[in-house]
Amino acid sequence: MVQWDAQLKPAELAERRLVDAILDGSFPVNSFLPPERELAEMLGVTRPTLRETLQRLSRDGWLEIHHGKTTRVRDYWREGNLTILGAIARYQKEVYPSFVVNLLQIRLLMAPTYTRQAFENALPEVTEFLQTLQNLPDGKDSFVDNDLELHLRFTQLSGNPIFTLIFNGFGDLYRNMAQIYFVNPEAQSHSRLFYQKLLEAARANEPARAEVITREVMLDSIHFWEVAEKTAKH
Repeated sequence: MVQWDAQLKPAELAERRLVDAILDGSFPVNSFLPPERELAEMLGVTRPTLRETLQRLSRDGWLEIHHGKTTRVRDYWREGNLTILGAIARYQKEVYPSFVVNLLQIRLLMAPTYTRQAFENALPEVTEFLQTLQNLPDGKDSFVDNDLELHLRFTQLSGNPIFTLIFNGFGDLYRNMAQIYFVNPEAQSHSRLFYQKLLEAARANEPARAEVITREVMLDSIHFWEVAEKTAKH
């Protein structure tokens, strides 16, 4: 199991240890948890703390609890929700090697829409922000921070707060992924061109054009990520 921060409260520590055990396969999907006393000792917490933890994880969709019966680990891929999805994102290397590609495919579906809506709803703010991206220095750190900010801003300006909630759920993973992605100078150049094209579309007041540009770039980013991931492994 992952070694969690000792400063966490007992219930938080137990929750994270148990989620870790579920995601790394120590407690597989559709398996049953050990008896309460044994599980409390395993997690290093008291039984009242364990009960609190189990109730919370049941509420979030990780566990199925029936009084008088053994607690079942739910099939989180089929029965899960956004809370679980955010946790899976934090564990993506241990859980599912292709998780980032799957996530980028979801971004491919969402980003063109929230970009177009941001252009339609808040063109002056969009234009002003894109102007700040036109002379980024070379180097991954500059692109990591600014690319994250671009997508976050566009979700916020889209007028649909659900986009922002979903994006925020993957903020840490997005930043970690970008640290690998933007090592490639070609990826930096590709994103720089993306920002230039978006600014041109903003100045021309062409939301539909921005949508098409974003879709093309998000599709390309899947390829760039696959190359970056292979490079990082060698």
